[in-house]
Amino acid sequence: MATLADIGVSAFINILSAFAFLLAFAVLRIQPINDRVYFPKWYISGGRTSPRRSRNFVGKFVNLNFMTYFTFLNWMPQALKMSESQIISHAGLDSAVFLRIYILGLKIFVPMTIVALVVLIPVNVSSGTLFFLKKELVVSDIDKLSISNVQPQSVRFFVHIGLEYLFTIYTCYMLYKEYDIVASMRLKFLASQPRRPEQFTVVVRNMPLVSGHSLSDTVDQFFQKNHPDTYLCHQAVYNANKFAKLVRKRDSLRNWLDYNQLKFERHPDKRPTKKTGFLGLWGQKVDAIEYYNQQIGDCEKKMSLERQKILKDSKSVLPVAFVSFKSRWGAAVCAQTQQSKNPTLWLTNWAPEPRDVYWHNLAIPFVSLSIRKLIISLSVFALVFFYMIPIAFVQSLANLEGLERVAPFLRPVIELKFIKSFLQGFLPGLALKIFLFILPTVLMIMSKIEGHIAISNLERRTSAKYYYFMLVNVFLGSIITGTAFEQLHSFLHQSPTQIPRTIGVSIPMKATFFITYIMVDGWAGIASEILRLKPLVIFHLKNMFIVKTERDREKAMDPGSVDFPETLPSLQLYFLLGIVYAVVTPILLPFMLIFFAFAYLVYRHQIINVYNQQYESAGAFWPHVHSRIIASLLISQLLLLGLLSTKEAANSTPLLIALPILTLAFHKYCKHRFEPAFRKYPLEEAMAKDIMDQTTETELNLKAYLADAYLHPIFQSLQEEEEEEKVEIRMDKHQVHTGSPLNSEPSSPSATHHVHHSPSSSPQYVYHHSSFPDYIYPPAPPSHDPYHYES
Repeated sequence: MATLADIGVSAFINILSAFAFLLAFAVLRIQPINDRVYFPKWYISGGRTSPRRSRNFVGKFVNLNFMTYFTFLNWMPQALKMSESQIISHAGLDSAVFLRIYILGLKIFVPMTIVALVVLIPVNVSSGTLFFLKKELVVSDIDKLSISNVQPQSVRFFVHIGLEYLFTIYTCYMLYKEYDIVASMRLKFLASQPRRPEQFTVVVRNMPLVSGHSLSDTVDQFFQKNHPDTYLCHQAVYNANKFAKLVRKRDSLRNWLDYNQLKFERHPDKRPTKKTGFLGLWGQKVDAIEYYNQQIGDCEKKMSLERQKILKDSKSVLPVAFVSFKSRWGAAVCAQTQQSKNPTLWLTNWAPEPRDVYWHNLAIPFVSLSIRKLIISLSVFALVFFYMIPIAFVQSLANLEGLERVAPFLRPVIELKFIKSFLQGFLPGLALKIFLFILPTVLMIMSKIEGHIAISNLERRTSAKYYYFMLVNVFLGSIITGTAFEQLHSFLHQSPTQIPRTIGVSIPMKATFFITYIMVDGWAGIASEILRLKPLVIFHLKNMFIVKTERDREKAMDPGSVDFPETLPSLQLYFLLGIVYAVVTPILLPFMLIFFAFAYLVYRHQIINVYNQQYESAGAFWPHVHSRIIASLLISQLLLLGLLSTKEAANSTPLLIALPILTLAFHKYCKHRFEPAFRKYPLEEAMAKDIMDQTTETELNLKAYLADAYLHPIFQSLQEEEEEEKVEIRMDKHQVHTGSPLNSEPSSPSATHHVHHSPSSSPQYVYHHSSFPDYIYPPAPPSHDPYHYES
């Protein structure tokens, strides 16, 4: 078990690692060659230009102003300058709400830490029970600060129970205030948003097939009959997954062609070659440029055939449609009501925003979704228990004394002072972090198999799976297996009736393991987040081998977004650890405060300068955060109830029974009071927005605006390519045909796009080739970029 010295070694290693990451970041971020890696958000919003343009050759790569190297921590005050309203306009409400979770952690745990350290530490230390149990159990100096050190049947337990009530009431009060604020922010944000396609659109699934009618005709007839005054049009959805694979293959071939052409331009005396065998390892050697040109031509022929097949084959039309309405009110009525007397048909939900649609899952038959969810649920269950094996291994590293008693031959190696401190103080947290590294990717794949059609929903489902995994394996698994390893000798040499007492005493002792995990994941891990080492390497590799034009450079500058499937469950685990151990082992709380403060600064900086969110859900994940903090309160109360029962505190333990009931009642109240704001769109708000549009945009052509908003992005990219080619051809004609006017004849509609309109509107086809005109990227704040360093 980790001692104070072991914790000190771990703290030294993690602080040193964090400082090294921050120092490397401070140097790398001010180099002109790395500017697009550390400030991509400003390039996307148009608020920053490359510092390499007006410099000498050396200055384009290295910052020559040495004074900037002495202000390596100035990013911290800069990250705090932007107000919350500016962050919302700059990065969206999701980012602002995400940052509020860290602020909530500080609001909850700062007062709790002060009270717990001032009140509970003296109560626990002065009892001295573990001194008498030292021969029976494996204990350390840190355990003397926990509730385990209090004697059985002691009146001191009334202090712990009183503080459990106090902490629960205070946490619920802060949760209520925060839920109210976030719900108000969401409604205000939605009310202030400009016109967006998803405000008028509903996704309809499980539509019945009517004999003698096409699916599009069936949709038209159903909504003309049941929504005659508000129905506008609908967009059919095609199964374009095979076509999308061909497009990705063609894009890959184009990248290889660009690479070889660039290689030939650098060395024109030698044409590049490649082998036609597997991965280019063997086979006939051919001219690479000619080979890839031929492959691209063959792929485009297949794409043309596949596109025609999609359009002509009625089986390519999926029983899914995006149905648009003339008003937000009409869309709200449809999305939030049952459409058919058969509740399994004509299922309607709000359509995700176009960039949030996960197109691949639209092709999944509705009847298979329940089967998929059952299979994935069983798979997640199996995965959770499979991971118990590495968790047990990690705990064996954290509890060397227990192993020494069972396997004395390991003692000569383990007893070396530095090795022991390293194994117990640093390695367990690092090993657990490594075992969890690939887990979010695996869980995201599982969520995709389940069939969710929105990326935001995929991330929320992955986040839920990861949270349950962290709860069962990282928290409960570490406690159970850790207790078994720590007290292995005691378990083997005592009567079965004493085992519950041993577990009750030992559970608080696992705080030492969680302290090491917080330092590895919450200190060094957060510091590595700001360094962005992987994106930095990838950007420069792309810049070296692929980038030829400014457009290529923008594509290579992929900022990514906040990794909600991983960060939210990790945050919720920290809340769980803080709430559970606040009364049990309060010495853990200061380590928690450092994490919340440091992570808030880092993610604020990343959101302002780096991340570009893929979608905007207006804080839709907040109810899940609230529910899991409530779950942490319940786990804390039940754990304390179990601990006191092992301490024979019969007089004080019954006082805790009412606390879980009151907590559940509070959660139920909050759910009814605030959650509808995250699940429904009030008709009052929808009507108010519609009236505002009618008065401010009297000549709005809504049909034109919604024409291809939900067109498959593969088809849309082809339309954009065709438009660019036509513009280039027209420019060439304008240059060679002097005196002839520029050909301004409008292009014919693309054959890939079919929009079906209600008869109440004129049967015109309007094609809009920029599906997301207002919200591909959130607008920049009104102030100039405060992060552009001077050199």
